[in-house]
Amino acid sequence: MSLRLRNSFILLLVAVLLFSCDEKRVFDEYKSVGKEWHKDSVVTFELPQLDAKKMYNLYVNVRDNDDYPFNNLFLIVSLEHPNRQIKVDTLEYQMTNPDGTLLGEGFTDIKENKLFYKDKQLFTQKGIYKIHIKHAVRQTGKIEGVPSLAGISDVGFRIESTE
Repeated sequence: MSLRLRNSFILLLVAVLLFSCDEKRVFDEYKSVGKEWHKDSVVTFELPQLDAKKMYNLYVNVRDNDDYPFNNLFLIVSLEHPNRQIKVDTLEYQMTNPDGTLLGEGFTDIKENKLFYKDKQLFTQKGIYKIHIKHAVRQTGKIEGVPSLAGISDVGFRIESTE
């Protein structure tokens, strides 16, 4: 077997393994928020048409780095139905270990966090569903939100099949 053919075969094998490991993924998209996430910046995702008879698990994905100054992350996540009904959740996630090191997956200083949002969600209405995500981080003892949240570079949304 030639070196070129062998390398092509290995590349194909790696690609197949990567895609087969993520067979539950239905939707997975990230959007950049720049170097800092402004408190009034809302990240919106338009969801694909989903099977109304199937249940799905939903996740918020966050990429952060060592510039993130807090232990927790507070998010306001809104699920907008096609009929314009909106369900709003305020969520809190632990972002660091007790020693201050970031939680999440990754070998560099950028970590990816897959944060649970909802399980066994049905999408029974015809039309477009949207997800709106903004941060609600506040410093202890202060009412005003942190104007610009450092250390968050990307916000994502993921849908997985429960089957």
